[in-house]
Amino acid sequence: MNPLQALIRTRMAEKHWSFAEVARRGALPRSTVHHLATNEQPSRPPHPQTLTRLAAGLDLPAERVRAAAAEATEHTVLTLTTDPEVEFLVSAVGRLSREDRRYVAKLVRTLLARSAADDTGKIGV
Repeated sequence: MNPLQALIRTRMAEKHWSFAEVARRGALPRSTVHHLATNEQPSRPPHPQTLTRLAAGLDLPAERVRAAAAEATEHTVLTLTTDPEVEFLVSAVGRLSREDRRYVAKLVRTLLARSAADDTGKIGV
């Protein structure tokens, strides 16, 4: 059993909650909660918003759920920010083609360089 499964199952047992109850409390599909609690070998971490909702459904701190998911998948789990534009960018970039991601990365590097130049008083790129 991976750490995320163990956390979900332990909390459900402590509270005597079903998958449906956790799903309802976290505004998630029941199938998502079931999948996270039963999938032994996740290939990638769940979406950050899914983990935030799962934490709400389990009535646990989001950081605790994110840490368990990161350990289960051996990946870093991104933390959602309170900035909706940043959330959108982070969640959308993975749906782009590889070529488009490269274009976005180049654009971001250019914008960061321009911002750094502006901060030092140099003329922008």
